[in-house]
Formats: sequence, C-alpha cells, structure tokens
Amino acid sequence: MTRIEIEVDGTGVSVPDGASLLAAVRAAGGELPALCSDDRLSPAGSCRTCLVRADGRIAAACVTPAASGVRVETVTDDLRQLRREAVEVIASALPPRALADDNPSELAQLCRSMGIGPEAAQGTGGRGADDSHPYVHLDRDLCIACGRCVRMCAEVQGTFALTLIGRGADTVVAPGTGGPWAESDCVACGGCVDTCPTGAITEPGPGRGLTSARRPAAVTRTTCGYCGVGCALDVVSRGGDVTAVLPARDGPVNQGHACVKGRFAHGYLTSPERLTQPLLRRDGNLEPVGWDEALGHVARGLRAAVDAGGPDAVAAISSARATNEENYLIQKFMRVAIGTNNVDNCSRLCHSPSAAGLTASFGLSGGTDSFDDVERADCLLVVGANPVEAHPVVGARLLRRVLHGAKLVVADPRAVGLALHADVHLRPRPGTNVALFHGLAHVLLAEGLTDEQFLRRRATGLPELTELLDDYPPHRVADITGVPAADLVAAARLYGRAERPAIVYGLGVTEHLHGTDGVRSLANLAILRGAVGTDRGHGVNPLRGQNNVQGASDMGALPDLLPGYGKVTDPAVRARAEAVWGVPVPERPGLRIPDMFAAARAGDLRALWVIGEDVCATDPDANRVAEALEACPLVVCNELFLSETARHADVVLPVASWLEKDGTFVNFDRRFQRVRPAVPPPGEARADFDVVHAVATAMGIDIGCPTPAATLAECGRVAPVFAGLSHDRLDREDAVPWPCPDPDRPGEAKLYTKHFATPDGRAHLAAAPYLPPGEQPDDDYPLVLVTGRRWAHYNSGSMTRRGGNLALDPVDRLDLHPDDAARYDVRDGTQLTVESRHGQASLIARVSEQTPPGQAFCSFHFPTSGVNRLTSDHADTVTSCPEYKVTAVRVAAP
Repeated sequence: MTRIEIEVDGTGVSVPDGASLLAAVRAAGGELPALCSDDRLSPAGSCRTCLVRADGRIAAACVTPAASGVRVETVTDDLRQLRREAVEVIASALPPRALADDNPSELAQLCRSMGIGPEAAQGTGGRGADDSHPYVHLDRDLCIACGRCVRMCAEVQGTFALTLIGRGADTVVAPGTGGPWAESDCVACGGCVDTCPTGAITEPGPGRGLTSARRPAAVTRTTCGYCGVGCALDVVSRGGDVTAVLPARDGPVNQGHACVKGRFAHGYLTSPERLTQPLLRRDGNLEPVGWDEALGHVARGLRAAVDAGGPDAVAAISSARATNEENYLIQKFMRVAIGTNNVDNCSRLCHSPSAAGLTASFGLSGGTDSFDDVERADCLLVVGANPVEAHPVVGARLLRRVLHGAKLVVADPRAVGLALHADVHLRPRPGTNVALFHGLAHVLLAEGLTDEQFLRRRATGLPELTELLDDYPPHRVADITGVPAADLVAAARLYGRAERPAIVYGLGVTEHLHGTDGVRSLANLAILRGAVGTDRGHGVNPLRGQNNVQGASDMGALPDLLPGYGKVTDPAVRARAEAVWGVPVPERPGLRIPDMFAAARAGDLRALWVIGEDVCATDPDANRVAEALEACPLVVCNELFLSETARHADVVLPVASWLEKDGTFVNFDRRFQRVRPAVPPPGEARADFDVVHAVATAMGIDIGCPTPAATLAECGRVAPVFAGLSHDRLDREDAVPWPCPDPDRPGEAKLYTKHFATPDGRAHLAAAPYLPPGEQPDDDYPLVLVTGRRWAHYNSGSMTRRGGNLALDPVDRLDLHPDDAARYDVRDGTQLTVESRHGQASLIARVSEQTPPGQAFCSFHFPTSGVNRLTSDHADTVTSCPEYKVTAVRVAAP
C-alpha cells in the first residue's frame, strides 16, 4: 500500500494514500472532536467539529484527503475556538439532560472536556420518544441529525432501515418504513446504538449509554456462543449479572459489529426457568437432588449398562454449544473410561456432508480460505445459505462486498437475503443441487472457462467428470431443477470469467439424501476454475450453523474419527492417542446419532448421555426420537432449561452457558478463539467440563486434563494439527486458524497453497450422478417443505425465546406462496395444521412471494409447534445427515 508523508503540528507522519486528515491527526497522536464521524463509516463532514488548517485553509479533517507534503495545524487558539463554537451550536439545540453529568454519551463527554456545561443546552424538547422496540430506544430530542446511525445501517449492516426526516433543525432519525421502530425493517444488530454520539439511540436497561467505544475499562473478552461466525464480544458485568454485551472493535471476524443474538439475547441467563439443581426421576417425576446423589446415580447406571451389554451399550451425544475442551474431554471419557467409540455431535445433523465432501475433494474437513480472503472475491457464488438471517455479520460483510462491485450469484429456492441483490438468482427445486452444479460445470467446460494447467498439475478425475457432464447440458438441467437454461449459463459465465471467485454455502447443500455428493459437486466448480489453493480464487467455504460445530468435530467427538480427524481404524492414529491416554482405543467405529436412537429402540443401547442438545426438538422424525429415549434405561441430559429432551431424561444436570465458561471455540473459517466466563453460573450449575470430571470421579476414574488449558495442550499431543495452539497464545493473538502444528509459526488461513492434503496431494473431482431426493410430493402431500432459520432466533430457541427476541418473532410461521394460499383457501395469519407422512405440526400461515409455488418454508425455533415431527428419517447416504430440506406435506385449517 502506498503511503504519503505529511506534517501535523510540526510532527512528520506517514499515512496510507487516501487517508483523511483526521486519520493523519490521530496517527500523529492528536485528537479532534468528530461527532459525525465513525471509523467504520464513510465520512460526512456535517458537524464541522473537526476543523483544522491545511496549508493555510480551514477544512473539515474527516472529509479532506491527506496529500503528500501538506502541513496541518490543529492546536492554534482560533482553531480551538472554531471547534468549540461548532460544538456549542450543536449542543444549544438539545435539552439540558443531553449534557447532564451522568450522561455517558460522546457529546456529553466532549462538552465536559471543553468546559461546556449543561446550561449551554437550551432546547426545550418535545419531539417525543419511541419505546416500542425491546432493544432500541429512540429519544428524538437528543438527535443531532449527524447521520451516523443511517450510515451504519446502510454501510455496515446493509439493512437500510433508517433515514433522516424533517428539515433544518427539525431533522431527526426515523425508521424508513414510518411507524414504530419495532414494526420497521430493523434487525436489531445494535449498530445504531453503538455509533450514536448523543444518546438519542440507546439500549434500554442497565446497558443504556454503553458502546464499544464508551465502556468500562474492565470487561470480559469472549467469543459469541450463537452461530458459527465467531464474533468477538466485550461483556460488561456488575454484581454477577451481565449489564451489556458489546461488539469488539478489534474483533477478527466481526470488526466491531454484531447481530441481535450476540448483542442483545442474553436475557436467558437470568430466566426463572434456568436449571440450578440436578434433577432425578423418581416415581415418574423429576425431583431436585444434590450433586452427589445425581452423580452416584449416573455412575451406577453407566456401570450397569456396561455390565449388561458391554461398553457399546453406552453412547454420548456431545455438543456444538460446548467448548473445544469440553468436547475433547467428553470423547476421551467415552473412549478411555467407557471403552467405546459411541460418541457423536450435532454436526451429524448439519455439516457432516461438508466434512466428508471437503475431505474427499481436498483432504481436510474445513473451509479452504479465511473469510478475509473470501471478502476480496470479485464474484461470490452463495449456495443454499441465507447468511443475512442465519449468519448476519457474514451476510452484512458479503453484502458490502456486492455493493462495492463484486458480482453475486445466489442459488436458493427462496427470494430472501442476498438473493434480492443477486446478478443471477438460481431457484432450483429442493433436492436437485447435484444436477444444478453439474449444469454449471458443463458450461465451464463447454465454454473453456477452466484452468487447464491447474487441472493437469493439481487435480485428478477430469476424464470421468467430463464424461458424466455430457449428460447435463443446460436444457436437461433446466428440466430437472426448474432453473431456466439461460440463467444457468449466465451464472456459470459470471463464476467462470471472474478473476477471484469464491464459493460460500450452507445447509441447503448438506441437509439432503445426497448431501455429500452435493458438496463434492460444488467443490468441482472451484477445482475446474483453479480457484482453490491459488491466488486465482478463494475456494469453497461452508457457513457453520452453530458456535462450535467445527470445533466439536475437530476435537474428535465423532464415532469414527479421533481428535484431528485421524481414523479410529488406523493403527498409527490409535497408537498416538494411546501413547497419550495410556489405554487402548477401540478400533471399531461407534454409532452415529440416528444409529444410537435405533439401538435404543431395539434394546441394545442401555445408557445415553445427551450434552447440550435438545434432540427431541431438533432431530428429524421427532416422534421416533422420543420413543428411543423412552426405551433407553438411562438417559442423562446436561441442560440450561427443562427442554423437550430433558423431560424424557432420568437425570438432568444443570450446566453453564457460553457466557459462564472457560475454553475455546472454532469458527466457520477454522479460527480458534478464547471463551472466557463473564459471570458465574446460577445456583449449583456447573460447566460441562466440570460435570464430565465429576462423573469420571464418581466412577473412580482419573481422566486427567485438570483444566481447559491443559486439555487443549493434551489435544495438541494427540492431534499434531493443533500442536501450535494454546490458551496463552490465543490470549496474545486473539485468533489462530488451524492447521497450526508449530507454536512459533502462524496457522494456515488459506489451505492447499502447495499441495492438497489428499493421499496423492491432488484435488479430486467427483463424478457422482444426480439422484432424486428421498421424498417426492404427490396428490396427498402436494407441497415440498424446507426448514431453516429466522433472523431473531437460534436453533430450538431455548436461549432466544427467553428474552426480548420473542417480541421480535413470537411464533413459528409457515411461508406459502399466494398461489398456494389461494389454492388451499389459506389466509395470512391463519392457524394451520401441517401434515407429512411422518407426523403433524401446528403453524401460523405467512403468505409471501419469497417462497416459490409448490414449496413451503418454516423454522424449528419453537419446539411446541412440532416441526421436526414432520421431517423424515431419510439421510445422506454417506454421513447420515438428515434430509431436512425436502419433506412432502399438506396443509389444512385445524
């Protein structure tokens, strides 16, 4: 980057070409008021509080570019007076409370530093307030029309929900839709709260006035425990309670931004429904007991299960919501203390096809590039994902890239999120992804849009794929997928002609009967373009759904893989773990989650430990899941609340949430980041880490790993790919990607720059034919249901439904196209009974053109709706990932 030299108050300073004079002054160690300025936003120059003299001319520093050799003055008396007068004019229009001693706003602090007291504020107010929103309070009398909130909403979040209305002194911020804030397009990211300089927009409650720039010095830096983005958050606490959760300005992924969940959805911490004591089932009822009694019951039950059926009569479902250290400890407990590989985690239900597909294509079970690289792409292919709602910080960053000129192709049946900004929006029928990807690949080959040198030197399988693709010309793919041939060709050309394309995908690719084939067929596109492991593209990158779904698998909470993805069937891999653990490791792969339930129903599984997962709400064919839990002699559940699953348990153990525990998470682009406890857990609740230790102790077993830090260190000895990671290093560096085998070298953010991690060092093209989904609609069940997420909630909603998010999205809805609504005589807001071949659910109709005719969409955030009673037991043929995205249903008024 080119730099230029300028002089600020006699001091030479070097700044990047294009930097403003305000940036130059700050680089020189100076400070200027800048009420309309925020480093995250484009400059406005509207407040005139940052006036300087540049080569003799008065200029607003925030909007004046630095030029080589310019001389800047900031400290002369006349400049100080000009700036003071500008601040006084702004303050004079506000009511005195704007400058009150207890007002922590940027403006109030600035006035205090200048000796401007509350008497300078002469405004009478009267413009009113908006208290309609649970997380955003608007005090119009404190608005100075600086526009920071409007620019934040547009430039950082990309929602464009705010505007300035009125004229002159009456100008004030307002929702762009008119009406109350709560009914606007606002997605409650908190960006406007964070940037407002006057307190006009604040968070209600004890966090009022706190922002990422104005907060107590003592905060707890941690990593968000909701989706897989991995936002760095600063938690403000007082007296053991969370006061506010603020986005970290220096967050490696979020860069000072957040979403409604990470920023505001922490009310569940103090919910009266939190579990604070162990529960034990007696005479059919769950009753509070002490830890010793609960642990004794668990230990006896596990021993009895092993005595009756051997070690494989016990299984554990670990958690993507748990830390890496907890997942490592759980899988070690099962293999060392019990003697079985029967351990799995919820990646089975979402991204296990990513692990299998990416490993087969490239060699490692993770995305190929860092998100920072993806953000530099000139063409984005976003497939089967709605990051604007499911991964809002990533969605906002992708949208910014598009608004700055990157081409965008979206493949998604629904017209939502980024699809509304796409150059080409492909709307395939659910279950036809493989055909769609083959159609795109066909065009790349037919039009010479491939990297022949890369394919020759670094890939295998081209002849077989070429032969297969002969059967997928655009017109045939159009017949299979419903995507017009012209759109298919246009999308392929955008991706094929880009200089630095990137693929980002989500659960719309993986949660299918042939999800692994979908991942591999999608990876084919990057291989054909030579856009993986090179500077000519940014690879293939899955958006992980939960905070540590990547890490749970990295840590070996899988039935066939040890930490670091070594196969349990590989003697050398087992030997390395045995050398650390000191006991033999079972060589036969264990049960996957669906197999655990089948074994329980068959009477073969006698003890199941469910850690932080509400399987009765989130797993498919929920009626059969409940049958499995009822059939299993011992079910132990670690939970925050009495979930649907916990109601079937014999022992329920109260545990800590992500804001109450110590360890690390791994985000969607393989970055390890620290998790630190901001507040203690309530009552007698314990971290999952401590619970596993306590169960082992009750069984008379020393499992080692005395602390989370020691546990990660041990993991590095079992899995060399993590050997360079430690809590101390992460405390210094904030985020480190894996692979990271050396503590003195950086982790690999971009994979495969030298060779692929496959046995032959090459990328493997896959020639898997398109096969139909597990279900098809018919006259009895004419609609295809797709399930997914809404912006205000997370998974089963156990955390987000216990706070203000419930006011933002209070019910589960079924999205129907107007044509289908008319066909079935359904009106918007109607209570519906939805039936499939497997069960029924109760939902509220939402009539919208977002969903195509013949399809329906709903979330699974409200377990009482019973959405996963509808979904089937069809699963990916390679990984057993459920086919959540294709279920035939019918609707009727109850």
